[in-house]
Amino acid sequence: MTGFPLTWLYAPGDRPAVVAKALVSGADVVVVDLEDAVAPDRKAYARGATAELLRDPQPVPVHVRVNALTGPWGPADLAAVAPAPGLSGLRLPKVSSPADVVRVARRTVSARGGSPPLYALLETALGIEHAHAVATAHPALRGIAIGEADLRADLGVREDSGLDWCRARVVVAARAAGLAPPTQSVHPDIRDLEGLEASCVRGRALGFLGRAAIHPRQLPVIERAYLPTAREIEQAETVLKAAAATRGAQALPDGTFVDAAVVAAAHRTLSLAHKR
Repeated sequence: MTGFPLTWLYAPGDRPAVVAKALVSGADVVVVDLEDAVAPDRKAYARGATAELLRDPQPVPVHVRVNALTGPWGPADLAAVAPAPGLSGLRLPKVSSPADVVRVARRTVSARGGSPPLYALLETALGIEHAHAVATAHPALRGIAIGEADLRADLGVREDSGLDWCRARVVVAARAAGLAPPTQSVHPDIRDLEGLEASCVRGRALGFLGRAAIHPRQLPVIERAYLPTAREIEQAETVLKAAAATRGAQALPDGTFVDAAVVAAAHRTLSLAHKR
């Protein structure tokens, strides 16, 4: 894997066998979920099982989505998993302000003096409004993303396109903050692979990079949609060859204008192309 993870597979923390399968599924990142996927009477078990798993390094990066700090389980989640050697990141649900991020960062400072990488999920209208402030809240914050199910309910949106402004807002906020492009939210129907593919194509056009998944069968669809096509790879190679031969802005024989921004995009395309 390069620095561009494309697939983020969620697995419920109270089902260790499912988590074990996720770790060998081919996902770039596994997200152990202590929040929505776990019933209230299973929270303590999920927390303990996840802390036990993360006592040792894992074959792929493992993030944990903890419960909200404002609820009864969040503080215990942080205390249990934040110091774990096998933890690669904390995903924070229902973040609505920079103060939410700062609060977690302060709670999770280790004896070594740093907080684990934090990823904020924006799931309310207020969170979207504060997207850039959240994205720049603390050096430990490494990414932002949308939790679309909760956001859709908060806004009363009925059509998928009704979230496009919010999606674009988060893409711009991440870029302005110097963060990686956000990942798309999950596609909830694990049987609808055609719909997943179409949605990924739309997400890529909006500026997302990669997607969260809830079943391993979704992973190859996501990766295929986000990896560059043969035509895109060829075009990127042409751009870089021309840039190496002639310094400064120029036009290719097909009329494509090449400047520093186009060259940077070509480098990213080839980095993604060489992901596997």
